[in-house]
Amino acid sequence: MSDKRPSGTESCDGSRDSARVDRGSGTVDRNSGTATADDLGVDVMLVSPVRRVVSLVPSLTEAVAATCPETLVAATDWCTHPADLDVERVRGTKNPNVRRIVELAPDLVLCNQEENRRIDVERLRSAGIPVWVTRIETVPEAIASLTRLFTSALGTAVPRWLTEAESAWAPPPPAHTRNAVIPIWRHPWMVVGRNTFTGDLARRLGLNLVHADRPDRYPRLTEDELTEGVELAVLPDEPYVFTETDGPEAFPGIPVALVEGRALTWYGPSLATVRPVLTDQIRRAN
Repeated sequence: MSDKRPSGTESCDGSRDSARVDRGSGTVDRNSGTATADDLGVDVMLVSPVRRVVSLVPSLTEAVAATCPETLVAATDWCTHPADLDVERVRGTKNPNVRRIVELAPDLVLCNQEENRRIDVERLRSAGIPVWVTRIETVPEAIASLTRLFTSALGTAVPRWLTEAESAWAPPPPAHTRNAVIPIWRHPWMVVGRNTFTGDLARRLGLNLVHADRPDRYPRLTEDELTEGVELAVLPDEPYVFTETDGPEAFPGIPVALVEGRALTWYGPSLATVRPVLTDQIRRAN
């Protein structure tokens, strides 16, 4: 979600036909690995142990950094957590430097169906780089996907923060719901819609997203459509940086909750702690 802003796309190149990767005096044979299916059912040839990971998804970068940081060799410019993350940057989620990623010879590149472009995944795979693609549209899918990522792909135990996250989101949503809107962009207005991780998380917080019945997952709206039937506006600080002076004025007479975007859209370690924080911010919105 962190690079969801409307923009053009940049072509990335870089190719390699060989399935063998030189690493100093040694050579890793991709064909000697074990085939394991990612979230899309694509078999990924994995070496064991996985020692070099490039993450092109901010949520997954934070998750790996919190669990097996020694494996992380590169991430995107949008990977802002943890704050002290010290790895090479390979541009953005929508325009990764494919050539440089290939040069880094990772054992595994982490992507997400929504965050990253298919063409970049295909270019990496055609260059002999194993790519693990996640598909996450609900909180339970996030828990299951991350569990598989760590246990099946990275060969580690389920981290404590993930177990805590599962427990945190196990209780049912509150009985009372509020009709809400969660904008993610302005000029034009874009909001969270159907079949999205943030939409499912919002439902579990007692929010009924009024635009979730539209066909697009992130509908573009006019200003009149934006507020129709809305009882609460939840304004995150990413991808668009909504602030006290930029955003609330578009919702006259409607309570507004300004929240951390990471709390709403990232499926990483923050999942273990954000539920009570978001619940309190929504409750106090006026």
